[in-house]
Amino acid sequence: MIHPTAVISDKASIGENVTIGPFCVIDDDVTIGDGCVLKSHVVVRGTTRIGKNNTFYQFSSIGEDCQDKKYAGEPTNLIIGDDNEFREGVTVHRGTIQDNSETIIGSRCLFMVNSHIAHDCVLGNDIILANSVAVAGHVHIDDFVIVGGAVGIHQFCKVGAHAFLGAGGIILRDTPPFVMVSGTKNIPQGINSEGLRRRGFDKDEIMAIKRAYKVIYREGNTVAEAVEILSSQEASSSGVALMTEFLKNAERGIIR
Repeated sequence: MIHPTAVISDKASIGENVTIGPFCVIDDDVTIGDGCVLKSHVVVRGTTRIGKNNTFYQFSSIGEDCQDKKYAGEPTNLIIGDDNEFREGVTVHRGTIQDNSETIIGSRCLFMVNSHIAHDCVLGNDIILANSVAVAGHVHIDDFVIVGGAVGIHQFCKVGAHAFLGAGGIILRDTPPFVMVSGTKNIPQGINSEGLRRRGFDKDEIMAIKRAYKVIYREGNTVAEAVEILSSQEASSSGVALMTEFLKNAERGIIR
């Protein structure tokens, strides 16, 4: 299951039924879980912990030193969950001591060709990054987010669960849960209703989320006013509660 041209440290921990293809390089302090596949020319460095059944396509670079000029070689971490797919040329960097010293990726995510996840990012589960997405340092992306091709996400931004970011945009502020953002001008375009239906949200919950969206974006409220209004509704809807909590913690302001 390990190609003879692969260079693997004797100190690395390799699980059962792992396939490591031609010309892969695995550093000392790397753990690769059961059932993972490294197709070819995959580099895994640093203190990197990879869960089970992840697939890495050729030329992906996982756990490399970050590009933050403040980074001075301190020991930092990358933690990856299970069942993720990293396509050709994907890059994922470890954390920095200026944050929590770790980059974290959840499970069941798809990272398409040439997407980049920078230092100290925290990504949840079931996320899709399309081709050439660039996620800057310290970004948090919650579960079930879809990011269209060539989107750039500014450092320290947060993207709420189930949001949809259209292709080609530059995200400079926080994106609340469920919101669809359109293209290069980053215009909110309602909620991701179709995605919610596919994930089992019932009609009443979707309608409650739509009403919350109107409070935030269609009725002329400030964020503080929207939080006050939605706080009275959140007990009857988990989606509204999620949106309200996100607004309370939006440090960069929200997409408008």
